[in-house]
Amino acid sequence: MSFMTTRQFPTTRMRRMRRDDFSRRLMRESTLTAADLIWPVFVLEGENRREAVPSMPGVERLSLDLLIEEAREAHELGIPALALFPVIDPSLKSELAEEAFNANGLVQRSVRALKAALPELGIMTDVALDPYTSHGQDGIIDDQGYVLNDRTVETLLKQALSHAEAGADVVAPSDMMDGRIGEIRRVLEQEQLINTRIMAYSAKYASRYYGPFRDAVGSATNLGRADKSTYQMDPANGDEALHEVALDLAEGADMVMIKPGMPYLDVVRRVKDELKVPTFAYQVSGEYAMHMAAFENGWLDADSVILESLVCFKRAGADGVLTYFAKRAARLLAAQ
Repeated sequence: MSFMTTRQFPTTRMRRMRRDDFSRRLMRESTLTAADLIWPVFVLEGENRREAVPSMPGVERLSLDLLIEEAREAHELGIPALALFPVIDPSLKSELAEEAFNANGLVQRSVRALKAALPELGIMTDVALDPYTSHGQDGIIDDQGYVLNDRTVETLLKQALSHAEAGADVVAPSDMMDGRIGEIRRVLEQEQLINTRIMAYSAKYASRYYGPFRDAVGSATNLGRADKSTYQMDPANGDEALHEVALDLAEGADMVMIKPGMPYLDVVRRVKDELKVPTFAYQVSGEYAMHMAAFENGWLDADSVILESLVCFKRAGADGVLTYFAKRAARLLAAQ
C-alpha cells in the first residue's frame, strides 16, 4: 500500500494548501503564458478590407495590410507565432488546386510581407488543398469523388515548397494524406531548406466542429454534403492516433498536432505521455463559436472561461495551443 493511500483525515486536509493565494500558486501544476499561444488568422486579397465571419463573432478576414498591423500587436503581446489561412477567390479554385503552389499566390505573398515586417514572429502555413479545390476536399479526387492519396501528395509537395521558399518558418500539413510528411521533408532537405520546421496535423479527426472555419475560408459551399471520413480520423479512435503520430515523427515531423482540441484532450495526454515530443492542439472554430455563444448570452464569464479553457490544454500535456482567443488571452495574462 502506497503512502498516499494511507494518509487520512484529519492528518491530511487537502484544503490547507487551497487556503491562500500564495500556496495555491506554489502548488499550481500547469501554467499558461502568451508563449504557449499560436494565433490562427484569415487573409484575403485587397487593401483595407475587413470582413466579419458570422459564425465566429469577433473573428475577421483581413487584407494583408491590416493583418500586418494586427500581427504586430500580437508580437508585442508575446505571442510567438501565427498560423496563416487564406480566403481564395472562387475564380482561382479548380479541380487540381493549381493556385495552391503559385509562387505569387495569396499565402506566398503574405508570408514574404509578414516576414519582412516582423522577422522575429513565427509564420506557420497550412499545407492542404481545400481552400483551392472547386469541390472543397483536401486533395485531388477521382471520378467517384474519392481523394487520391499519392496524386494529392504530389501537389502538397509543390505547395509546401512554395511556402518554404517564400520564407515560412513552419509548414503545417493538415491534409491527412499517408506519407506526405516524409515526402515534404525529403524535398525540403533536397532544396537546402533544412531549417523549415514541419508541424504535422497527425491526429486530425473527421469532426463536425470545423463548420465555422469552412465558412471563414469559403470551402463549406464547395464541399456541400460530402465529408472527409476517408482520410480524416474516426472520432471514436484513440490508439490509431498514436500510430499516426509515430508515423509522422518517423518521417521527419518536428511537432505534432491534435485537432480538434478540448473534446480530444485524452489524445493529447496519451501522445505526450507515450511519445514525449512537442505536442500541440487546436482549439477549433466550433469550440470558439460555442464559447462565444455562451459569452454573448451571458451564460459564462468570458475572461475567466477563456483562460480556464486554455490552461486545460496545458494540463493535458500540450506544449502550445492554436486558438482564436490568442490575443485576448495574452492581454488577460499581461494584466494578471
